Amino acid sequence: MTLFQKIKYSFETQSSLTQIVVVNFVMFLVVNVVANLSHVPLLNYLALPIEGLPFVFKFWTLFTYMFTHVDFWHLFWNMILFYFFSQLFLNIMGSTKLLYLYVLSGLCGGALVLILGILFPMSFSGAVLIGASAAVLGIGACMAIFSPNYRVYLFGVLEMSFKYVYLLIFILNTIVDLSINTGGKISHIGGALFGLLYGYKLKNGVDLFQFSFSRKKKSPLKMVYKSSAVNSNTAYAQQNDDQRLNTLLDKISKSGYDSLSKSEKDELFILSQKK
Repeated sequence: MTLFQKIKYSFETQSSLTQIVVVNFVMFLVVNVVANLSHVPLLNYLALPIEGLPFVFKFWTLFTYMFTHVDFWHLFWNMILFYFFSQLFLNIMGSTKLLYLYVLSGLCGGALVLILGILFPMSFSGAVLIGASAAVLGIGACMAIFSPNYRVYLFGVLEMSFKYVYLLIFILNTIVDLSINTGGKISHIGGALFGLLYGYKLKNGVDLFQFSFSRKKKSPLKMVYKSSAVNSNTAYAQQNDDQRLNTLLDKISKSGYDSLSKSEKDELFILSQKK
């Protein structure tokens, strides 16, 4: 196995949280080190141009912008918030859904800014969008809806419900002085709106990505021969898992995630990994 294959294998076996953080840091190095050494303005091909016409020729930037940072502290605080929000999400939903939510929140945040840039081109003339903020705030918004009363410690001292911590972070990053970094703060709203929608749907038993939390219709009865006994047992176990998962999600929908006991939270995590 070559060095590249070892790195590739190590990367693929990590959780989505680790993969996203690594990609963000690699992109930061590419923009700040490789671009400067090669004298190639790579940022022009990674940042999302907010005006409509330039975007037509750089449509891929709607995806790349959410992994791109120029300032180290911009990257650092985004990744700190991402780690903080993602810990709770991973315990409940698993790694794959975290990646989906990050990307979809980022896409919605970028799309909202792009639409406004097309409608009001003079307000965003020459502006570009970079950073993971919209994607990160989308993850936080999802958990603020799905598990609003989860207890966290702000600065390691002040105990608060997660919904209040998220609201404080959102206000400080978005609402305060909207005249500065207007495009970026508008993208925060777009990412948060998708996170709110996804969290609301999850809380009501619907997964927008894979529909793995949706209630399934009972299958019609089928003839099962003795040679199919193993398949029958597997299907029966799967049906029991689905019923138990729906029961836990119903309890969350009525009373919130914090109403689950520790054993039920562990069971929810195990069942969600099977989806």
